[in-house]
Amino acid sequence: MKARVTVMLKPGVLDVQGEAVRHALGGLGFAGVNGVRQGKVIELDLAESDRAKAEAAVTAMCEKLLANTVIESYRIELL
Repeated sequence: MKARVTVMLKPGVLDVQGEAVRHALGGLGFAGVNGVRQGKVIELDLAESDRAKAEAAVTAMCEKLLANTVIESYRIELL
């Protein structure tokens, strides 16, 4: 089973990289971009075939390593 984890900074946390991208887009002539939030996508290939167990394992991975839950939120998709 495959899992996709999307990690983003929580609302209200300053996204310095996102602001740099927004500024660069404006400099390249892409007007009208009022905000950019940058995150990361992690794809996992899991041996687990039970969806509930896979989701529980990926949630544990996110809580322990993949996301800094103080400033980041995450979303799990089982594929």
